[in-house]
Amino acid sequence: MNTSPPVPQRRVSVPHLRVRSGGRPRLADPRQAGPPGRTEILLALAAFAVLCIAVLAAAPQLVEPDDYAYRASIVALTDGHPLTLSTDQVSALATQLTHATGPGRAALTGPGPLGSIEQWVQLPDGRWISEKDPGYPFLAAPFQLLGIIRLAPLFYGALGCLGLFFGARRWLGRYGGSIAAGLFCSSGAALLFAWRDYMPTFTDASLIAAGTGALLWALLADEAAARRRTWIGLLGFLAIEAAVFARYTNIVVLGCAVLTVLAVRWRRPASVPRGALAWWLGSAALFGAGVAAFDDLVYGGPFKSGYRPGEISFSLGAAGPNLRYLPAHLIKAMLMLVLGLAALAWIATRWVILRRAGGEGASGAGRDLAVGAALAASWFSVWGLYATYTWTAEPGLSTLQAVRFYLPAIGAISLLGAWLVVRLVTRLPGRASLAAVTSAAVVTAMFALGIWSFTGTHTFRLGSPGHARCNIGQPHCRVAGPPHGVKGAIQAPGG
Repeated sequence: MNTSPPVPQRRVSVPHLRVRSGGRPRLADPRQAGPPGRTEILLALAAFAVLCIAVLAAAPQLVEPDDYAYRASIVALTDGHPLTLSTDQVSALATQLTHATGPGRAALTGPGPLGSIEQWVQLPDGRWISEKDPGYPFLAAPFQLLGIIRLAPLFYGALGCLGLFFGARRWLGRYGGSIAAGLFCSSGAALLFAWRDYMPTFTDASLIAAGTGALLWALLADEAAARRRTWIGLLGFLAIEAAVFARYTNIVVLGCAVLTVLAVRWRRPASVPRGALAWWLGSAALFGAGVAAFDDLVYGGPFKSGYRPGEISFSLGAAGPNLRYLPAHLIKAMLMLVLGLAALAWIATRWVILRRAGGEGASGAGRDLAVGAALAASWFSVWGLYATYTWTAEPGLSTLQAVRFYLPAIGAISLLGAWLVVRLVTRLPGRASLAAVTSAAVVTAMFALGIWSFTGTHTFRLGSPGHARCNIGQPHCRVAGPPHGVKGAIQAPGG
């Protein structure tokens, strides 16, 4: 009998890109990709660095009334007024903001009590509050206090890249995370709204990207500890909930996240750690109750907001005009949507073909189909909602004005685009190292197009000839171009 002690088994990390006998790399199980390599991390960091450099190199500017509305809320919060202001307080704030406009930040001024404060409303008790959704001021106030407000969107953008990196890498394997982060940072729309420091658009899109990546990792990391997966998934839900607090229409993304984890629990119970569902869904339920209580306290009803009834309206009749006017803006600012749509088509076709053929490839195709369907639901829920938005169903909007409603889907699009790039580079002949070079080349090309788009859309000037200035203190003010639905809308030059 052999009594020698057993030889300990050492886990060997198998690279994600293997090479067939014919010299073509093929996909391996992403669970065998090992920890992120130095090249992967450097590629992702380089993409984020390019985003930061491009954004910070452009002089800051308040380009729409929305910027002024959020700026006033953020400054008021840092001054110790988290909810509402009296008429005297808002007048003092208006004077403070007008005098502190600074270089490159033109002030909207006009008759009325609010001066350069735009899109604020007076509540029945006589106090004033911004009509905008309340979440972003709480997210941005720490940066305002430190005097680094320009870094606020970039900080949340870093969280978005982090979530996408690990979520995509867990789904796609080596270089998947780098590509997803690179596509996210390279979009012209991402650059445009990361530049607008007082706007929540890039921040809530980044929080959704971070939450989506975290949930993707938590649902696919079967080999990880259950407690770790539970906490990562909870962080994902909290990130999406913060995005909803910043923009209430992001509730459709939270709804998709809830339905996704319920579907996974139903179809593959082992993929959801024991007890995780209670934490995740409990977080969503508590958040909903908290927002309802906040709205009831501030606006006088659990389903009320600062917008007057009818100001923000959706109609199926607006879908046709929106489909006619918006695609050109979306392609210009988010060209990677083409990659996302191509990925969805390929994922579905590949699943049908491999399912009929049978074999081990059908399992991976089924997983890709499930992930792709969840990402598509998140993407199309946002775009489908705003396809019925009546304000954008008019000719004359600029790309700067039109695309901001569609940016929350950028994380899901980046993940789908990364799937397509990974699938394409693995079909190239040659050594596996070619994948890194090809991936970097694709992201570089997307950055070139994104910076071109950003350069062409961020040169927005207030007060250009032929474009009116408005103030909420002017109750009958009208502006050029289509109605915004709120006082203070500005038609962009050339738009």
